[in-house]
Amino acid sequence: MLRFASCIRRLPSVGRLKAHSLTSKRGAFVPPTRREHDRMVRYLNQSEAINVDKDLFEKYRFSVDQLMELAGQSCAVAVASSYPLSGNSSNRVLVCCGPGNNGGDGLVCARHLKHFGYSPDIYYPKRPSNTLYERLLHQCVENDIPVLENRCVDEATNPTILQDYTIIIDALLGFSFKPPVREPFVRIIDMLRNTTVPVCSVDIPSGWDVESGPPEEGGIKPQMLISLTAPKMCASKFEGRFHYLGGRFVPKKLEVQYGLDLPAYAGTDFVIRLR
Repeated sequence: MLRFASCIRRLPSVGRLKAHSLTSKRGAFVPPTRREHDRMVRYLNQSEAINVDKDLFEKYRFSVDQLMELAGQSCAVAVASSYPLSGNSSNRVLVCCGPGNNGGDGLVCARHLKHFGYSPDIYYPKRPSNTLYERLLHQCVENDIPVLENRCVDEATNPTILQDYTIIIDALLGFSFKPPVREPFVRIIDMLRNTTVPVCSVDIPSGWDVESGPPEEGGIKPQMLISLTAPKMCASKFEGRFHYLGGRFVPKKLEVQYGLDLPAYAGTDFVIRLR
């Protein structure tokens, strides 16, 4: 089995993930309140998702890094909620980041997972020349989060290379993606499609059409989907175990404008489980 050991510096283990989170069967009973949340929330098409983001930036004056911090933190909270640390299994997490905002969310998620006690590694094959993303990556490095050399994944021949990890965060391609998948993401998406390690997709499972869902060959089948701001239409095709909504920052006026019908977050929670 090809492993990452020669490509990164190992970090000391600081915690473990509860085994029950990986052994529960798909299709287990879903409480009525969660089914109701999943049914009532409005799903956005691609143009609506783009327009909502545009309004958040222009009308409501959120900055990109501000929303990215809130979104990435929400993702980390959702992951920790469904895969809590324990002493029974590995706590290593692979965070796969793309060059856009989805990848930025992944970098923030990795940093917060590190603070929560997990041991994340980052795979970042296409790094943009952008000050914001450079800062986010620098923050991860300064928090002693290893960044894998691209060849570790690029030269792999099968998905068993991922077996060192208990969870994989898919933050490669966001809702602005239009098929087909292009290099350098073809190989890693193919491995995510075939791995037995649970995949947690940020907002959109990478390689899926934002509206119609998975490609004809099946695509990634994540165990968790973390929708941000509001679910996108492809989320209706999600068949995994955990569907969360994150991003508790939507102004009420914006929610009403787009008829989002967002569920109420409990207490001070950053995320809400839709099912």
